Amino acid sequence: MGMIYKFLKGAIRLFSRKWETVWEEPFDGELAVFCPNHAGAMGPIRMCAHFELTDDCYSWMNHGMMDAKEVPAYVRQDYWWEPGCKLEPLYNATIPYIAAAIVPPILRSAPGIPVYHDARVLKTFRQSIERLKEGKHLIIFTEQPAGHGTSEGELNSGWLQITTMAWRTMKVKLKIYPVNIDLEKRRITVAKPVQFNPEIPLKEQEADILAAIKKGISTGQFEN
Repeated sequence: MGMIYKFLKGAIRLFSRKWETVWEEPFDGELAVFCPNHAGAMGPIRMCAHFELTDDCYSWMNHGMMDAKEVPAYVRQDYWWEPGCKLEPLYNATIPYIAAAIVPPILRSAPGIPVYHDARVLKTFRQSIERLKEGKHLIIFTEQPAGHGTSEGELNSGWLQITTMAWRTMKVKLKIYPVNIDLEKRRITVAKPVQFNPEIPLKEQEADILAAIKKGISTGQFEN
């Protein structure tokens, strides 16, 4: 964990109002993957600053935002401004390059795992296993982006391969926790986990795991 990240996390905690983490079930300490809703750019910031287990977690981070050369294209693709607004030409000419100067040093200072979208994705999984072996948990934002601070509602599934790798290399049945970040209530709500079952092929579990995550990240409500 770098000094930049420590300073910014401390500043956010100091100057923002108090947040709380609410668990549907008490956390048992077993190795886990936490899957929050994205909540725009503020979701990852609040998760890293206020989640009560953040110091024991490594977050998956898009490699495109960790490399200054790739940031401008990523920012334009992700629409950091309202498409078609009057100031779009100005934003397009400035924001991507400001982000390229500021964001990568911060992310490289954070306890993160770069996520690649090509053959290098194997590095992502290898580093994730290394962190798990160190006793760290993972934070993975699974929602598919839909431009300008929104998400599709659909969830990515490729990351689920980490469950089979953890079992194959560590004999660990990872627990997956759906997490709802509520910016208005300043609350991080952690639903009960879904646990990977090594006796069932991943493809046969995938739909149930994703359905549980989708429900947990969208409502932040527990069943009676």
